[in-house]
Amino acid sequence: MKVLKFGGSSVASADVIRKVKEIVLETEANKIVVVVSALGGVTDLLLDTAKSASDQDPAYKDGLKKIEKRHLEIIKNLLPVASQSSVLSKVKSELNILETLLEGAFYIGEITPRLSDKIVSFGELLSAYIISEFFRESGLGAVFKDARELLLTDHTHGKAVVNFPESNKRSKAYFTEVQSKIIVLPGFIASTADGNVTTLGRGGSDYTASILAAALDAEELQIWTDVSGMYTANPKIVKQAKPIVHISYEEAMELSHFGAKVLYPPTVQPVLDKGLPIVIKNTLDPQAGGTVITKKSPEEGRTVRGISYIPNISLLSLEGAGMIGIPGISKRLFEVLSQANISVVLITQASSEHSICIGIDDEDAAKAIREIESAFAYEISLGKIKPVIHEKDLAIIALVGDQMKNHQGLSGKMFSTLGKNNVNIRAIAQGASERNISAVIRKEDVKKALNTLHEAFFEVNTKQLNLFILGTGNVGAKLLEQLRQQRKYLKEHLRLNIRVVGISNSRTMYFEEQGIALDKWPELLVSGNKADENIFFNTIQKINARNSILVDNTASERVAAVYPKYLKQSISVVTCNKIACSSAFGQYLKLKELAKEYKAPFMFETNVGAGLPIIDTLKHLMASGDEVIAIKAVLSGSLNFIFDNFNEKTRFYEIVKTAQEEGYTEPDPKIDLSGIDVMRKILILARESGLKLELNDIENRAFLPDEALQTKDNDSFFTVLKKYEEDFQKLVKEAAAKQCKLKFVASLQNGKASVGLEHIPKGHDFYSLAGSDNIVLFYTKRYPEQPLIIKGAGAGAEVTASGIFADIIRIGNY
Repeated sequence: MKVLKFGGSSVASADVIRKVKEIVLETEANKIVVVVSALGGVTDLLLDTAKSASDQDPAYKDGLKKIEKRHLEIIKNLLPVASQSSVLSKVKSELNILETLLEGAFYIGEITPRLSDKIVSFGELLSAYIISEFFRESGLGAVFKDARELLLTDHTHGKAVVNFPESNKRSKAYFTEVQSKIIVLPGFIASTADGNVTTLGRGGSDYTASILAAALDAEELQIWTDVSGMYTANPKIVKQAKPIVHISYEEAMELSHFGAKVLYPPTVQPVLDKGLPIVIKNTLDPQAGGTVITKKSPEEGRTVRGISYIPNISLLSLEGAGMIGIPGISKRLFEVLSQANISVVLITQASSEHSICIGIDDEDAAKAIREIESAFAYEISLGKIKPVIHEKDLAIIALVGDQMKNHQGLSGKMFSTLGKNNVNIRAIAQGASERNISAVIRKEDVKKALNTLHEAFFEVNTKQLNLFILGTGNVGAKLLEQLRQQRKYLKEHLRLNIRVVGISNSRTMYFEEQGIALDKWPELLVSGNKADENIFFNTIQKINARNSILVDNTASERVAAVYPKYLKQSISVVTCNKIACSSAFGQYLKLKELAKEYKAPFMFETNVGAGLPIIDTLKHLMASGDEVIAIKAVLSGSLNFIFDNFNEKTRFYEIVKTAQEEGYTEPDPKIDLSGIDVMRKILILARESGLKLELNDIENRAFLPDEALQTKDNDSFFTVLKKYEEDFQKLVKEAAAKQCKLKFVASLQNGKASVGLEHIPKGHDFYSLAGSDNIVLFYTKRYPEQPLIIKGAGAGAEVTASGIFADIIRIGNY
């Protein structure tokens, strides 16, 4: 014998009910017990209609019409016309009784728990009757059996307590005698000894099926729903969630308690003692494997089996010095809640006995506070206990698994994973069985928390990074193309899933929570909303994605100023914008400290040398205990390109124009030629070397005339460069006369820094530096005579983008 239960989603329409028939037909068993819920949505409709009636709202009649229409349509869609008459007559007769009950509620303006049970029972009764008639008409030889005749309960309406000895006796007697192979019963409903209707509470149809399976020693209990079993997490929230093939009773109950709605904890209890297997299957996909639930899970090596959550939680804290060492405080608290019929889902208590914290449903919070403060009114009036502290809009997340006990490091891994993503934990609970670890968090963090934990505990070391990119010019466009090209490689070889979730330029911005299609980003950005820095930040907060990274490809001082705001939200920052790290030393230091405090990396490798590992090398030297003696460097790829190509046969302004057009300079080339860009770079290296310097501490031997520095736009700037061509030619001739080359050199020695043009003789490390290359000579205690040299392309959109890309990958490995 097998017991099959079909929930509301499995009997929501005629088409789905036909699938139910096929499933029953293909089930191999000598007897098949089919337990059904009300048609999908009908129970809620019945409750709403009953409330309208008790509120004396005539609109309850509209609800009644909807209920009638729903059932009559199902009959007409399932049964041939010749067979509909008797079924329609029976259903209408039952609906007339329902109408009478609702009229009574309307006239007296009240619904008692007993009347409510009577009204909602019609959902299951009508559903089971219609389905049994459909089976019979289809040749299955099914019969209908009213579950109220088998299941006996006490008089607690809404959530009745089952009389198992009598219910088991009745069930065994009936199923021993019945000859039909298929018996269809309504779930959820039962009756008292004197024949009054009762209901079994939340998950009542599952409970009915479980009671019958245990009473009849069934081969297995099958629960058919709209998902293919239990998952490692809610698949609607965690797209990478995986079906759980086999799980233990205890694990299933824990996951069910924490929100896995395909199964309710009471369902498991009747079959648990008998050791009967439960199978969770998908009515819409019968061939899917589903989940088998037994006494023991075969996957002994798996520690965490699932991650679940309970939404809409309130934390109530009772605390005060008057609680310390006083026996009975906890008893009084929980007694008050029990008498008020309030369920507590989480408890923590400080070892000092100074406070007790409980988690309850948001809907119960006001009532609980009222009852607790009434019970402790005397202590509160004396100041020994404070009024109840209420925190709302929370949720509980839980790791579940039989094998978690005695497995070191799980809680540490859980909390550090959440902490890195700015998920604040308000309370923690772990049972003595060590089968679950629970934490209370903000409800808006649930999606991020579940995905982050699932990634940490279930995915094969694959880490998802979510990028929000500011600036889509030369560098930004190259970065987006590199990300598109390398997506597959990163997943396969580095286990990194990098998604671009938001992009913005100075005009528009566009977001796509599941990731922007990188082959279509230009047209998507054009179709986006007007760019706004505050809305951009607020949208990132609203999306609340794990491992979020702000990528700044701009040279904007305004953007650099908001880095602290991002870091405080544990959003990492990757930037080629040198303004932040070359701003006031206190601001630079603050950014470093915020990155540490909020575990959000602040990466700026491309501030010096574009894609060259200059800053990274310097960091490793310092971390390993080396000490910088001096730095000599050519740090401007644009200036090196300009002076490498400028000679007596060329004109200075033309070379500068070419450098700008090829992306070697900033959009405003004055920034490069003034020396300010190189000043910022040597300042950053000085600070990374451990020196406390400001930008105005650096000597700048500028070669541009003041008139050029005072220009307001690029056209004026180039006009002035033409005017001073003779002066620029003089610089070239002076260097040539000494058989030297002109290089714009940055120096750091004895705590002082300077930048300026220098004559570089043949044989010097800088002499042969060509094109847009950079070079850095690190003289340290370990490299005092022969410096550590880093040399390579130091400008251009392609290499700058690759440097940003490298920083993103570094964060992925963080």
